Amino acid sequence: MNAIEMTNLTKFYGKARGILNVNLMVEEGECFGFIGPNGAGKSTAIRTLLGLIRPTSGQARIFGRDIRREKTRILSETGYLPSETAFYPGMKVGDILKLSADLRKKDCAAEARRLCQRLNLDVNRRADELSLGNKKKAAIVCAFQHCPRLLILDEPTSGLDPLMQREFFTIIKEQNQAGATVFLSSHVLSEIQQNCARAAVIREGRIIACDRVEALAQSQTKRVSLRGSVSLDGLPGVRSRTEIDGALHFLYDGDMNRLLQTLAAGNVADLSVTEPDLEEIFFHYYEKGGEEK
Repeated sequence: MNAIEMTNLTKFYGKARGILNVNLMVEEGECFGFIGPNGAGKSTAIRTLLGLIRPTSGQARIFGRDIRREKTRILSETGYLPSETAFYPGMKVGDILKLSADLRKKDCAAEARRLCQRLNLDVNRRADELSLGNKKKAAIVCAFQHCPRLLILDEPTSGLDPLMQREFFTIIKEQNQAGATVFLSSHVLSEIQQNCARAAVIREGRIIACDRVEALAQSQTKRVSLRGSVSLDGLPGVRSRTEIDGALHFLYDGDMNRLLQTLAAGNVADLSVTEPDLEEIFFHYYEKGGEEK
């Protein structure tokens, strides 16, 4: 069964583009990544999917339920962590967590205590006294405390220190192993690579790639580092050229024989040809636009 289905999902804000014909399926039990730079349409896709904003056209379903007709049922089984959090300023953290549980008509006190202990969150602090990191912790507990079938997490680690980020992803893995589906939206590519099996790339409101993370990272592109005197002018396929401490570094996706001929015509003191990392591959998608799938 699919946990998430988006079919030609489109959202315009007046004449401004939000998302365009987004088609995406996430299977139940997956930990799925949603990748894109700021402004690509990640948050719009999520808010439209949850029925928080009305789509211009297209359809979406969560666990087979239509997001328009069955929004209340969907939200009762979903934990949503927005990219930015806001609470009533006079409320204590404990009251915020109880309000969130009461809105779902569930007793979440035991799970809330457990999560607060793991995240080192003081329930007696008032919302207007919280740092950005502690606001994010409170939002995490609100999203997780009712043990939802689906977790939709939009830029979840912003504001968290490295130790809390590690604990947060440990909690995510535990929830996923217990059967929860995780939809993780992020522009931090290492988070996707380390925690997700499949991912989709969104650029300018469109899905330009969707596959297993390993497949997305596969490329003809190589990272080349060299020392010496070599002219690369006019050589097709050279990208992202930088010079650091006397060494030239660049990405190359052209004909390897032509590269070797060019290097042989110069004076190479040292040479390294390696696979690029995932971040460099996704910059390639962003720059060229990729191919919509």
